[in-house]
Order: sequence, then structure tokens, then C-alpha cells
Amino acid sequence: MSDIGGLKVDVWDVAAKILKPILYDRGRRVFHRLGPSGSNDNGGMKRQKEKDKLVGEVIRYILFKTEQNSGCPIKREELTQLITGKNYRQRNLPAFVINEAKSKISSIFGYEMRELQRSRLSTASHTSRASQSQQPVADAKSNIIISQLPADVYRKYVEDADKSQVTGFTFVVISIIHVAGGKITEENLWHHLRRLGLYENEESHPILGNIKLALEGLVQLRYLQKEKVNGPEGSTLYYELAERALDGALGDRIKEYVSQIVQKDFTSLGAD
Repeated sequence: MSDIGGLKVDVWDVAAKILKPILYDRGRRVFHRLGPSGSNDNGGMKRQKEKDKLVGEVIRYILFKTEQNSGCPIKREELTQLITGKNYRQRNLPAFVINEAKSKISSIFGYEMRELQRSRLSTASHTSRASQSQQPVADAKSNIIISQLPADVYRKYVEDADKSQVTGFTFVVISIIHVAGGKITEENLWHHLRRLGLYENEESHPILGNIKLALEGLVQLRYLQKEKVNGPEGSTLYYELAERALDGALGDRIKEYVSQIVQKDFTSLGAD
């Protein structure tokens, strides 16, 4: 107790009354920046529920869009708009929600959510300014989901046998371009495909349907990328391996596949 102007005053009580609103306001602002972690107040619980809801919406969008578009990559911009469209102002919220969704997709559904970064074509240095603009910068980042199951388990319980021929077509096309050095002209690619009985003007293949559209589908799935290159004799369309085809595991399978074919050919020549 202190004597101030003849009055008995509890200094600690006065200090508490002065500091309490200041500390509360500062703490509230810090909490607003950091989020609800470590807080038990109703506002924190509400914000956590809102974040959980956003994470659920992102997961649902990824799973349904992947199924709907047969595994085509989802642009990062689409996922960000799901979150920013709710009028949230936190700048780091989209990254936080997408990372949470990535973690839950892995732990609950057994999928790895992988970001694809579109690489520049090796032919880009030989293209004109107009052809270089065909690869939009806005399409640089996208996401796909990949099963984390062992290959034998996936084939036995998940893989759709009706789609195995399409998978075979994908593997053959990638192998042709891989053997060609990772890049091939459209003319040479169709030359090799015709030797396999696949023609560019065929629109009703019993399994693949329209062959041109089947090849274009590999571009949409980001196994391949293509670009038209202008030269002295006109323009030439190139196909080159894209992000998915450059994946380490797939590259190893292609090398093993090609080695087996080469070994088989040498064995056949030896027998002759």
C-alpha cells in the first residue's frame, strides 16, 4: 500500500488495471498473426474449425478433380483461389492450408501430393520470340497425387485392368522419345508409331480411340511437352519428355525395359 495524495493505494492493483488492457490487446494481435495454436478461447477454436474446413475443401477438390480429369495436374492457382475466394486476409493462409492438405492426403488416403515445375524445353534457345511465348509462365506450378502403395500391391488391388493398354501406350511413347535422346520431331515419332500399327489419321482404334487425341492426352498429363520451332525451312513440331516422364522411378523402369529388349535382340542374333 502507498500513500498518494493522502489516499491509501494498492500499487499492484493500479498497475494491473493499467497493464491488463495493453497486454490483452497486444496478445490478441500476436494471436491473430500466429493463429489459434496454444489457445483455448472460443475465437481460436472457431478459427481452427475454419482452417480445418478449408483443408477439407482442398482435399475434396484434389481427389475429385484428379478422378474427373484422369490424373491431369491441378494448377496451384486453382487451389489458392479456393482459399482466397473466401475473403481471408492472411497472406500465408493458402500455403498453410495446402501443406495441411498434403499431409492429410498422405496419412489418410495414402497418396503423395507432388508439385510439378514445368521445365524449359531444350529447343527453346533455337526458337523465335513468338514460339517461346507458347509456354505460359502462369502454368509453371501444378500438383498431382501419386499412390504410395508398393507397386505389386497397387497392381493387385487398385490398378484398373481396362486401362492397362493405355498405360502400355504411354510407356511405349515415352520409351521411343527416351531412346531418341529425350526429344523427337513429330514426323519421326509417328514414323515409329506407324511401325507399331498406330496411325495419326486413325480415329476409331478399338482401345485408344482417336490416336492423335491419345497422344495429346500425354501432353495434358505432363508426360510430354511439345513446341513448334521455326527454322529456315519452315516450322517443326517437337515432342520432349516432361516432368512426369522425367521422374526417377519411371526413368529406371524405361532403362530396364530398353536393356531387356537390347539383350533379347543380341540373344536372337547369337542364335541365328
